[in-house]
Amino acid sequence: MAATSQVFRVIHGWRFGQILVPAITCQNCSLSPHLCTNATQPHSFVQRWRHQSRGYRTSPPWHTYYLTPPQVNSILKANEYNFKVPEFDGKNLSSIMGFDSNQLPANAPIEDRRSAATCLQTRGMLYGVFDGHAGCACAQALSERLFYYIAVSLLSHETLIELENAVESGRPLQPILQWHKHPNDYFSKEASKLYFSSLRTYWQELLDLSVPGEQPDVAEALVSAFKRLDNDISLEAQVGDPNAFLHYWVLRVAFSGATACVAHIDGNELHVANTGDGRAVLGVQEPDGSFSALTLTNDHNAQNESEVQRVKSEHPLSEAKTVVKQDRLLGLLMPFRAFGDVKFKWSIELQRRVLESGPDQLHENEHAKFIPPNYHTPPYLTAAPEVTRHRLRPQDRFLVLGSDGLWETLHRQEVVRIVGEHLTGVHQQQPVSVGGFKVTLGQMQGLLQERKARISSTFEDQNAATHLIRHAVGNNEFGLVDHERLSKMLSLPEELARMYRDDITIIIVQFNPHVIGGQ
Repeated sequence: MAATSQVFRVIHGWRFGQILVPAITCQNCSLSPHLCTNATQPHSFVQRWRHQSRGYRTSPPWHTYYLTPPQVNSILKANEYNFKVPEFDGKNLSSIMGFDSNQLPANAPIEDRRSAATCLQTRGMLYGVFDGHAGCACAQALSERLFYYIAVSLLSHETLIELENAVESGRPLQPILQWHKHPNDYFSKEASKLYFSSLRTYWQELLDLSVPGEQPDVAEALVSAFKRLDNDISLEAQVGDPNAFLHYWVLRVAFSGATACVAHIDGNELHVANTGDGRAVLGVQEPDGSFSALTLTNDHNAQNESEVQRVKSEHPLSEAKTVVKQDRLLGLLMPFRAFGDVKFKWSIELQRRVLESGPDQLHENEHAKFIPPNYHTPPYLTAAPEVTRHRLRPQDRFLVLGSDGLWETLHRQEVVRIVGEHLTGVHQQQPVSVGGFKVTLGQMQGLLQERKARISSTFEDQNAATHLIRHAVGNNEFGLVDHERLSKMLSLPEELARMYRDDITIIIVQFNPHVIGGQ
């Protein structure tokens, strides 16, 4: 790495077996983990990492210090949050028993965000996981704003009139959302007036388009809210703000980007709106007590062939070979749908005009100045979500929303098994797998004893999301949490942690099967 350290810097990784190998990108571009340039991986560097990844290795190949179990727990539980929903919420019996959430950073600062809220003027609850790139600004804005846009989109014509009349007369507004926030879930006070002004303009337009007595369609409301917020993010950046801080902030939000995976649950009706590569997976309990995974979202990236064809169909045939290159949008962006990222939406002329009139700090941002290659017919990127509707059944026991940092680490079936066993306290005995490794009888006996001890002991995590993160980071080749591996992974310095994994954000919503069955 010494020979390349002046030109390249590590920001992302490729996976060889169970080892996440750092990729290299050009320092001149200063792009984030979701972005890369055409910089290549030195051959000797790849060979060295491949050599290190051979054989039975359960820990990173460099020296780190051990954390004690209490220290590990302190790190894992730092961002955990849980909320128990009252069985009767004042309007109806709740189909939701409660939810657990947690985050584990890899980037410094973490680029993921999360949100959870109860809709007060309508029925239902909202949950969202937001995965930022090129910084955390866009994900932060989504975590504060998107639920308001969705809640307003779901309001009736009559309620919209009440909102507007209250503002006009200077009366206090009826609250729209009840937030369920961890103390670390930051909300921006400086931008609140700007955000409210844009939201009010939106509900005024909804008021003009709505019809008295008509209830909004949830799927249409979700799509409208996603697209409108992304449009407002773009417009605010173009207009700017007299306040220097806000001017810089709205530009940071627009030039960074974020994916969003949001669930709206009202009684038996579950809607998931997804933009990007976050995922929503249902844990379904089978008659034999085991759990199976039902995926409710599609990844919007190069592994989704229909998504590749959608992107190509929106541009001339002359760009067929450049729109998606090296499995990335224009060879750079991993998700094919995202908020912000105006580098992939605005014309080159608009980008230059906004940057020239922007604050000096933005000129120092290499990402903002970088023009994607083969940039001919923007926009190349959309924030429009793909919406899935699912009617909940008694066997649907929980919903897992996760940023891609989770799904890169654990298979969806393993995720629902771990969560299902944690919530029910029932372990499904699976054959001991050694993953192709040669083991002695003594080693096999140790594995069986470890599994027996794990089954007979009580769970140390009260929070299901924390329990899942423990497995995502600490699982060894045999599917068991290895404290030594967990300790080493959590003690990696900030500049090395991103080589092995992404930020992980998880929300687990537990359903009430008796209420669902009764409805």
